[in-house]
Order: sequence, then C-alpha cells, then structure tokens
Amino acid sequence: MNDTGFSKTSGTAIVGAGPYGLSIGAHLRARGLDHRIFGQPLDTWRSRMLGGMLLKSDGFASNLSAPLPDSTLADYCRSRELPYDATHLPVAVETFIAYGLDFQQRFVPQLEPQTVRSVDSHPNGYRVTLADGEELDARNVVVAAGITHFAYVPAVFGQLPESLVTHASAHHDVSRFAGRDVTVVGAGASAVELAVALAAVGAHSRLVLRASAVKFSSPPEPGPRPRIDRILQPSSGLGPGIRSRLCCDAPDLFRFLPGKTRAEIVRRHLGPSSPWHLREAFESSVEVMAGRSIRHAETTGEQVRLELIGDRTNGRPDEVATDHVICATGYHPDVRRLGFLDAGLRARIETVNDAPVLSSAFESSVPGLYFAGLAGAMTFGPLMRFMHGDEFAARRITTRIEKSRS
Repeated sequence: MNDTGFSKTSGTAIVGAGPYGLSIGAHLRARGLDHRIFGQPLDTWRSRMLGGMLLKSDGFASNLSAPLPDSTLADYCRSRELPYDATHLPVAVETFIAYGLDFQQRFVPQLEPQTVRSVDSHPNGYRVTLADGEELDARNVVVAAGITHFAYVPAVFGQLPESLVTHASAHHDVSRFAGRDVTVVGAGASAVELAVALAAVGAHSRLVLRASAVKFSSPPEPGPRPRIDRILQPSSGLGPGIRSRLCCDAPDLFRFLPGKTRAEIVRRHLGPSSPWHLREAFESSVEVMAGRSIRHAETTGEQVRLELIGDRTNGRPDEVATDHVICATGYHPDVRRLGFLDAGLRARIETVNDAPVLSSAFESSVPGLYFAGLAGAMTFGPLMRFMHGDEFAARRITTRIEKSRS
C-alpha cells in the first residue's frame, strides 16, 4: 500500500527488463499508454551470461526495439565509433550490455529497478506486489521474465546439491574453478563457451555430450554472399536458411501447427552449434567425451561420480569423478516455474508442453495476461527464443493494449 492506504493503479504492468521487457516498455511509452515496468535492466545479461563471450546472433539481429530513430545497435556503435558489421563481426556481450543500458536510459527511463514479488487476480484486473511492499492494480500484466526462470537441469541431477551441480546460467565468472576438475554437460554454444573459459582459468575442463561430435559454424566469407547462396539459403535474424527465414517472416503460421509438431520444431530448430572462433581453443584445451549419456549421478565425498553410457562404451559404462558439474542443457518454458504468479492464476493458464497458449497478440487464456520472450516460443516458434523477436512481440502487444482501451 502507498501512504494513502490505497493501491496505486496502472494500465499495464511489465514484469522484466530484458530485451523483450524494455522493447515493450519503449513501444508503450512512445504511444503514450499508461504503464509501469519493473526489473533490473538486462539483469540476466549482466549477471548470468559468461563474461567475454560473443553473441551468437548477428549484429543486425541484436537490436532492442523502439519506434524511434537511433535505437539500434548499429546506431549505438556508430555514435561511439565502435567496430560493427551487420553480419561479419561478432558482437561482444559487453558491447551489447552497454548498448542495452544506453537504450534503457534513452527509451525506457520510466523503468523501476524493483523486483515483483507476486501477481494475483483482482477485480480491477491484477494486483501486483513489489518487493518493497508496494501494491498496484493493473488492467494488464505483461510477463517478460528472463530465461533463467526456465533453466533446465536433467532429472538425473535432481537430488544433488547446488554446491556440486549448477546450471550454466549461474556462471558469469568461472575463475573460482581454477585448479579444479569440472564437467560441462551439453553440446551447444553455451557448453563450448563454458568449457573453453574453464580451461582458460586453469581448470581441467571436460565436455560430455550425447552427439557424436561438437558442431562448429563456418567462418563468414569475406564480401557479399554469392547470389545462388542467397537464394538457396536466404539470410534471416536466426541465421541463413529457408526455415529460419520462414520463422522470422511468418511466425503467425506456427500457431496453427499441431502441439506436438510445434514442440519438436522448437526443440530441434537450430540445433547445437558453436561459433567458429572457438574451435581452435576448444580442440586444444578441452577433454571431450562424445556419444555418451549420463545414466546415473551421485555424490562421493566432495565430488560427483558420473556413470556414462553410449555407443562408444560398448555397453559398459564409463565412470568419471569430477569436482563440479555444470549443466549447459538449455531452457524449458514452463509457467509453473514463474513463482511470482499466484498458484491459482497459474492454474487458469491454458498450456501446451508446459508453455502458455497465446493469442495472435501474445495474450494468454486469462484475459489481460500476456507473455513475451521464450514463453511465447510454443505459440510463435523459434523466433521467440532470440532477441530478434522483440520487435514483433512489442508491436503486437502494444497494438492490442491500445485497442483494448477503446
């Protein structure tokens, strides 16, 4: 409650201040729509992403969205005379964070760096309670929660303590593992980034993956792509390829596919692949145990014992003793993981494969409750797994909220 004893009111409350939350806030502000936005700006990027990494997305696909000029990453780099190329120069995470914070200050100055403690239904729409105890009523709530809410750790590690097993999103800095034996589980870019970083700080770095080998992307060719390549493999914000281009250009079509088909596409599209520039360091410094699955994991003193099985073990399991396991095993959008949503409210949300079913405007089955970002992937496809989808989401949600006022 505020000093008057009454809850404050707002047209829309945005929960989260990552690329999607900030983009939605910028669009609502530009249209003069009443709203409040809560969260630490780019908190996941600043505290959960490995320092020194390079973004997997191209420069042109690494923008936050505002319906105003001079808001892109290219604009930011040009104004500060920083190196930039739309496709040929990887973006350093530090550059992206600096750009994102500048974007927030210029286009979303109304951001309140507060944590939302709870969201519950209310006669006026929703009651939002902040960590400092303030309450407000909102007609609409937009959940733009970061991916760390959805960090997936395989069930085989479910009973092991966090002191021995963690998710990749827990590691912005790996220097504390110097001199220790660390096993990374996974085959994607985050797994390889972590494995290389661990080796660089002096850890014995090991990568365990089910695939037969780690896949690396090819380095970009100098100059423009040949015409035939551009036809057969058109560029997109998710990388080259007809399927990726379709995901970017026609996300609405994805909604009409069967649920199981959508789940499989989201899981398989753009499978594990690591940046080309990591190959040399990876191959020279990381122990690789490919073609293996983890059948069992248990603690042995201050270590974890892993029992590995696969085609390369001839039916007899390999055993590994390691000081720490890091699961670079991705994210699974599950509304049950959003603890700030009241349990009764969560139970009313229609889901498919644990993710909310959304309308063409990102509205859930509960009127006035919207979801953006990874939570929208089961409705709009792989585009929602990347920040390149933030403009599409921001425009749709803003247009819907504006129309709902009339």
